[in-house]
Amino acid sequence: MLALSLADRETCANDILSAARASFATNQPHLAIAELTAWRETATAIAAGLGQEPVEWLDDSVVVERP
Repeated sequence: MLALSLADRETCANDILSAARASFATNQPHLAIAELTAWRETATAIAAGLGQEPVEWLDDSVVVERP
């Protein structure tokens, strides 16, 4: 979690808490596990430096002829 910004940490905690509540209420533990895994992967990607480079969007004006 230390790789996340302060705002993202707060959002992460709230999301995981909401997912845990839903998991316990519906007896579906995969809801909390999926949320926790998603945030862990996000933090891992940020810690690895991914997402810091500017995004180069493809030009939408490229026309490809169909056979």
